[in-house]
Amino acid sequence: MKEIKYIITDPLGIHARPAGMLVKEAGKCLCNVTLSVGGPAVDAKRIMGVMKLAAKQGMEITMTFDGPDEETAAANLEAFLKANL
Repeated sequence: MKEIKYIITDPLGIHARPAGMLVKEAGKCLCNVTLSVGGPAVDAKRIMGVMKLAAKQGMEITMTFDGPDEETAAANLEAFLKANL
């Protein structure tokens, strides 16, 4: 199991457009990807779960990867977060 943490820098947080992009990127992974913001984790491959987190600027998110390509998935999604959020 691999875990990364990231602090949201986007002034709007994770709103509809970046949430959709995040879900699309997570969907490319073979492993399970979960996302949490100091509470229960949601499936990062499901748009409604990601939107439900209501992550705002300055909040720390935790992504957990569990499965066959977890190392690659973690590296790819960490790069995605830095580039888009």
